[in-house]
Amino acid sequence: MRRYSPTPAIIEKITKTIKHRTSFCPKIALQDSDSYIRTRAGDRLDNLAFEFYSDVSLWWIIATANNIGKGSFAVKPGTKLRIPRDITQIIEDYRNFNEFRR
Repeated sequence: MRRYSPTPAIIEKITKTIKHRTSFCPKIALQDSDSYIRTRAGDRLDNLAFEFYSDVSLWWIIATANNIGKGSFAVKPGTKLRIPRDITQIIEDYRNFNEFRR
């Protein structure tokens, strides 16, 4: 057994404590500060989130603002996307809404 490998008992304890919940996104209202872009070949929601927000995990803001549902992160070239710029309130609404549901 390796020194830092978790034992089966520890793995079982960890997996019992992990709970996955569905997160819900708040409605993202139109704002004067929003930007609009046309996507290019190879654009992905996570890469666009990094480009505009410096955080790939905020891809859901672009997806929600543009009613992009389940599927891949890839976006068809030439698609017009709205990019919300003032995301502070959006993130706060997201946290409040999902904290309430737990």
